[in-house]
Amino acid sequence: MVGSALLSSLAGSGHTISRLLRPSSVAAAGDDSKNIIWDPAAGTVDHDALSALECDAVVHLAGAGIADGRWSEKRKTVIRESRVNGTRYLATSLARLDRPPRVLVCASAIGFYGDRADEELDEESAPGNNFLADVCRQWEQAAQPARDKGIRVVHLRLGMILSTTGGALKKMLLPFRMGLGGIVAGGKQYWSWIDLTDAVGSIEYLLVTESLSGPVNGVAPDAPTNAEFTKALGRVLKRPTIFPMPSLVAKLMLGEMAQELLLASARVVPKKLTMSGYQFRYPTLEESLRHQLGRQ
Repeated sequence: MVGSALLSSLAGSGHTISRLLRPSSVAAAGDDSKNIIWDPAAGTVDHDALSALECDAVVHLAGAGIADGRWSEKRKTVIRESRVNGTRYLATSLARLDRPPRVLVCASAIGFYGDRADEELDEESAPGNNFLADVCRQWEQAAQPARDKGIRVVHLRLGMILSTTGGALKKMLLPFRMGLGGIVAGGKQYWSWIDLTDAVGSIEYLLVTESLSGPVNGVAPDAPTNAEFTKALGRVLKRPTIFPMPSLVAKLMLGEMAQELLLASARVVPKKLTMSGYQFRYPTLEESLRHQLGRQ
């Protein structure tokens, strides 16, 4: 979702883009000499093609879907290894180049902070102690070979990305449009989010803002509780939101994933982005929802 929007935006700005593609994706991508084949699981990449590019910047967004299936131990291993191993291999490959890129922007997530109630969290806050926090910590550490080479590395800790093309909002729309939406587990937990437009905009901003490195929170300044989020979505859709989901029901339906994705609270602020001058296109939740749903 993010990668497709980013490709369109960068191409529209006149940039030349090459993609790292797994062998299984090459046929679908068509004949493009600028694409490079890699297989992070197998530890292979077309190093000659990568070296010949002499690229200025690399954006790394790859990772198995967090909410694509119930979390078994096997699924959790896939989630972790797809991020940690892929990032480590990419960072190592870039560090081997005679002319490495100036910047590597790697996706991370606000799951880094764990479940923190109403504590305000910025980039200097300590990590949490649950599964996603551990994954994010290892994920960010995996880029160390690029840092050691002198590449400016940025870890964009993304919140819930609002878009009707995918992600959490798309999954919410059907029940909410049917009038079946409601608060989750009392609704006091904070849900930090970012509009897809600003997710792409922040990546482009990080590519050219040399003063920024390390972790950067990719969230809007307006962090609502689940109850506030629910009311805003119902208001924009003009639908009632009277069907709550108790925490027990959420846990029965989704298991451990419910605790970390729906019930955990992360009140995250975009301190580095705002202090450096990034201007959010959609800084408030209702603005973003109206934009995404065409309800201006």
